[in-house]
Amino acid sequence: MNALAAADLGAMFQLVPVQRAGFALLLAAVGLPVIGVVIVGLDIMPVRFAMMHVALLGISVGLLTGLDPMLCALVACALSGAGVAPLARTPDGLSGAMGLLMSLAIAAALLVLAVSGVNASGSFALLWGSILSVGTADLVVLGALAVAVPALFLWRRREVALLLYDRELAQCSGVPVRFLTTALLVLVAVAVAGAIKLTGALLVDALTLLPALAARRLGHSLWSITLWAVGIGVTVNLTGFLLALWLDWPPGPVLVLTAGAVVLAAHLIPERRNSSWRAPASAPPASPVSLPSSH
Repeated sequence: MNALAAADLGAMFQLVPVQRAGFALLLAAVGLPVIGVVIVGLDIMPVRFAMMHVALLGISVGLLTGLDPMLCALVACALSGAGVAPLARTPDGLSGAMGLLMSLAIAAALLVLAVSGVNASGSFALLWGSILSVGTADLVVLGALAVAVPALFLWRRREVALLLYDRELAQCSGVPVRFLTTALLVLVAVAVAGAIKLTGALLVDALTLLPALAARRLGHSLWSITLWAVGIGVTVNLTGFLLALWLDWPPGPVLVLTAGAVVLAAHLIPERRNSSWRAPASAPPASPVSLPSSH
């Protein structure tokens, strides 16, 4: 039976859609877990929910105009991410803006669908994902994220580490906080939109947030947490995809359950004292000497 299952998996990987899906998950494992580290570091959990709604609006506009729906979703998310960046001075300010953005985006999407008479099934299909329908454009977006996100971390690794650790201290230290915050929010927004095709909007955390949460327990600095997040992302994505193919189950839920199991296993490991690389919001700013290493 094992030989038969292995033969079936081998036959499946001869199919182009399966090859594209596996390659897409591999690309996603490089950039998206780092985005999860940013989401945790900036404490901007509501952003990913807001961008799911914005992506729905973009897809609705694409269906109405005849343009590529996912391209419209990416553009809408990128513009929204840049637009809310000035409100990200504090997590509370950003949370309020995200709540407003979610309400406006879903209302506008429903209005577009109702007024235009466009079949809503194509728009709401993003809630469940369609990993085997990944196309060249999706691979380009995921490949760009796999390059751009690590490149930004390498180029501005000390500034990014300081920003994620303590925003006020970063500003006092001469870090271009506004530029970095805008760049990171745009990348977060585009990453959420780019991952929707793989797992669906409801399960996008499997590719972004869950590897970062597990990595926080295993790393002791921003650099090591980032490496752990990427390693966990690669392991989870490939393992979950193989399991889904082998069991003939939907890949999205399997990826989430696999990532969740890794997070639970990581939390069984005793937390190291020096693993808290970002200061609590209520804590006073630390002196530069005591800052965690970025590499």
